[in-house]
Amino acid sequence: MALRPVHVNIKALDASAVGRFWAEALGWSAYNAGVTTYVGPVGGFVWPDPVFLGIDVVPVPEAKTATKNRVHLDLAASSAAHQTELVAHLRDLGAKPVDVGQGDVPWTVLADLEGNEFCVLEPREVYRDTGPIAAIVVDCEDPRSMARFWGEAMDWTVHEVSDGQAVLRSTAGVGPYLEFLRTPGVKTVPDRVHLDLLPYPGDDKAAEVERLRALGATDLDLGQGDVAWTCLSDPEGHEFCVLAPS
Repeated sequence: MALRPVHVNIKALDASAVGRFWAEALGWSAYNAGVTTYVGPVGGFVWPDPVFLGIDVVPVPEAKTATKNRVHLDLAASSAAHQTELVAHLRDLGAKPVDVGQGDVPWTVLADLEGNEFCVLEPREVYRDTGPIAAIVVDCEDPRSMARFWGEAMDWTVHEVSDGQAVLRSTAGVGPYLEFLRTPGVKTVPDRVHLDLLPYPGDDKAAEVERLRALGATDLDLGQGDVAWTCLSDPEGHEFCVLAPS
């Protein structure tokens, strides 16, 4: 039994505008699915995508309040010229440079239309085949603890574990990485960005949720009411959802 991450969930005041931004940023398409906007690879709506994690932009009435999100995306660049071109393209789309204390680094930190931070990385060999999203990065206190929990929660492979970082990726070796970075500070407000997980066909969602609770997940009430998915938080309080199989 295991779960698979299927998309990155981003909360937004204007889900359509933020969805369009990310579609153009990644070279993907935006698909309206009810009140949400789903961003996925060009070629027709496929969900869950067998390789990539899409982005599901969900409308909420509250604006971003955290100084810095605890979860963000890293975008891949194939060359120094591509990085420069991508940063210029993103700024034309409305992205703004932000200072999160990164200092003098080879990557560029930007924020989307509603202030959600992301990074445009310098070319790195490890990300050459990830697609436009190199990694989903989670700030945490204890990467080793996060590797234990998320390595058991999902069917992804743990590639690296140290006091400073834990790295996971699909067992098929495709798509983006999931990285947990030891970061000063603690989580104080709900995450604006989180992962949504999905059971495999034939697996029992309720049994999967119970398994996650046994691993250390806790139930979470965000005012979601009676919905088909289950909201949980990991041992450090990062929210995530377990979706119902379609």
